Amino acid sequence: MFAYVGSYTTPERKGHGNGINVYRVDPRSGAFRHIQTLGGLENPSFLAINKAGTHLYSVHGDRSEATAYTIHARTGHLSVLNRQSTGGYNVIHLDFDATGRFLLVTNYGTDTIAALPIAEDGSLRPYSTLTTVTGTPGPHRREQNNIRPHHNPLDREGKHFFMPCKGGDVVIAYRLDRKRGVAVEAARVTSRPGAGPRHIDFHPKKPFAYVINELDSTITTYRKSGPVLAPLQTTPSCPDTFTGYSTGAEIWVGRDGRHVYVTNRGHDSIGVFAIDPSRGTLSPKQWVPTHGSVPRFFAFDRAERFLYVANQGGDTIFAYKVGHDGKLSPTRIKVAVGSPACIVFSRGASS
Repeated sequence: MFAYVGSYTTPERKGHGNGINVYRVDPRSGAFRHIQTLGGLENPSFLAINKAGTHLYSVHGDRSEATAYTIHARTGHLSVLNRQSTGGYNVIHLDFDATGRFLLVTNYGTDTIAALPIAEDGSLRPYSTLTTVTGTPGPHRREQNNIRPHHNPLDREGKHFFMPCKGGDVVIAYRLDRKRGVAVEAARVTSRPGAGPRHIDFHPKKPFAYVINELDSTITTYRKSGPVLAPLQTTPSCPDTFTGYSTGAEIWVGRDGRHVYVTNRGHDSIGVFAIDPSRGTLSPKQWVPTHGSVPRFFAFDRAERFLYVANQGGDTIFAYKVGHDGKLSPTRIKVAVGSPACIVFSRGASS
């Protein structure tokens, strides 16, 4: 199994990264062994691997492009295939449509979405039409100057992309019109003013979705019906005894559907929340320190035996063992890497 780590590299982001780093992962111990640095890249800050495991794609924070790479099956090494414009500024997230023939990307700085066709050889083709994300900016003077779409994952049914918009306090569902190569709005739900919805994940079996709200450090549970979300609960992502400044970052629903995991930047923790099996609502179960600052991102290995947190401000990745009860136990695995922003794992035969 291989791990690919994106990073922030530019002074504007106080970046210490040097591109995309590739590691061979021991599936038993969870240990990382470095095998490649692919440099010459500016802020390869979010990554995605196609279903076949043959290609990796990145978007570049504070820039206006997406890049396609070939994954060499035997070695896990990357080589650049091509690059395309995303038609906007500060492209922040990417995901594939259900057919794997389009890559949807979000331009955080200019409130637009682009659908880039993927060629047979895995390279990216130019987008045809930009979709403007509409709405009203929220009350936060600095963080809500525009709509700021932040995340565009495809739902479990493969029908709708869901887009939390940090600046507009709204989550918007889009369907992809493949004939025109354009995203079309299907539904939207508003958040609390100033909440700043950032990322979303979906229950693997039941009609629930979970959003981490960045600006007020809360998690909102929704009942999901197709593209429509109905709020059920909003709960703090940090302990109720914490009185410092913190912002929510990443969210993940365990594949057994029993727990939601989130990261808190400021409290510098991972929160574990139990899911009520009938109502879908959350109750806090555990908070663990991330052993580094600004935990921007985390990911499970493909077996969900280990959780790896990317401490963007601490220049480290720290690993935890995942227990049968969903709780996290620290390991001795700590990887030094500059300004890590995203971690993805290969889908190769070894994984």
